[in-house]
This record gives sequence, structure tokens and C-alpha cells, in this order.
Amino acid sequence: MARNKAVVLLSGGLDSATVLALARAQGFDCCALSMDYGQRHTAELAAARRIATALGAAAHKQIRVDLGAIGGSALTDSSIPVPEQAAEGIPVTYVPARNTLFLALALGWAEVIGALDLFIGVNAVDYSGYPDCRPAFIEAFQRLAGLATKAGVDGARFHVHAPLIHMTKAQIILAGTDLGVDYALTVSCYQADSQGRACGRCDACRLRAQGFRDAGLPDPTRYAARPKG
Repeated sequence: MARNKAVVLLSGGLDSATVLALARAQGFDCCALSMDYGQRHTAELAAARRIATALGAAAHKQIRVDLGAIGGSALTDSSIPVPEQAAEGIPVTYVPARNTLFLALALGWAEVIGALDLFIGVNAVDYSGYPDCRPAFIEAFQRLAGLATKAGVDGARFHVHAPLIHMTKAQIILAGTDLGVDYALTVSCYQADSQGRACGRCDACRLRAQGFRDAGLPDPTRYAARPKG
């Protein structure tokens, strides 16, 4: 199998765009994978297509997986409001099994195209409430990849890269800026409108806006309402 190919999970947000740029900078031939999983809006999928083109992805595939059918998250169930205040514990924006499923599909595609490297933009600093953004999850999935695939049984070793996992939002933005990422193309908001404008009130908007402030860079996000701070 060719080690120069990688499957990069690309949501259309700030973090995944940075991961795609980092993977390319490491010399990987990047195949971007986006998920239409029943999220509240499709603006981030349009953003993913823009980013894949702008950052020169070798391929870009979009897969439909209806996590809205099981619900349980403010991102897939319109009856659960997106919170506008930080809360203790695991937030209602956690989507059950999302990263497990996404990495499983990325692993399947990687095996088909002969790639041994998977990239995901999880972050344990800003999103410590999400259990599937922790280093232990990434390590466990990498072990599973070796056990659950023909390639692994045949002796191949998969690598799950989470280059942002210990970075602050400001550090992520600075790293991506150095690599030429145009963050105006990205959508991070949990409830962006039909024009792709961020709400400016949800946790994702607040973290993003604070990241640009901490990085000392202008925020190119199109907000319906500018976040406070």
C-alpha cells in the first residue's frame, strides 16, 4: 500500500481545513471525506467543497449517513435547542458515535484506495466535554484499525493522525494561516443560516471568535450577529 495517500475527514470547519493543510504540508496525497449526517444545515458541506478545491485535495467524496434517525443531539434533532451558554459535562451538541462512525468510513475508504493514514481534526483543549475527541479514543481506534481490516491482518499498520488534539484554537489558526488556509471559506457554526452566516451565539462561534482574538488576527467569519467578547 502507498504511504503517500491519506484520507482526511473534512467537515468544512476551521479545524478540518487546517488538518487538510497540515496533511498536504507533510507530503500526503489527500483524499478528503465529508459527511452529510443529518446536521442542522448544509452550509458546512458547501464549505467543505470550497476548501477541498482551494487546498488541492486529490479527491473529495461526500457520504450520506443519517444520524438524525437516531437523534440525541442538538446538531441532528431540531427539537433540541443549540445552547448559547457553556454548560458543565458533555454538552447536548455531542453527536452519539459520530467520530467513531466517521473514522470507520474513512478507514474503509482508505483500505479501498491503498492509504494507511487517516487524519481527523479532533481537539481535546477546546472540546474536552466530547468523549470522542480524547487521545484515548484516537489510540483505541488506531488499534481497532489493525484488528478489523484485511490490510491490518495482512500486516499493514494504519495511523490515525490528530494533529490538533493538544492545540488551542489560536494555535490552530496561526498554523493554518502559515499554510495559506483561507478561513473565510470555512463554516464552524452549529446553526449557520441558509447563506452560511454564523449565528455568533453558539459555543462553536464563541470559541472561533476568541481564537482569532487570541491569535491577533482579523476574523473573516460572516456573522449574522457578532459574538460578544
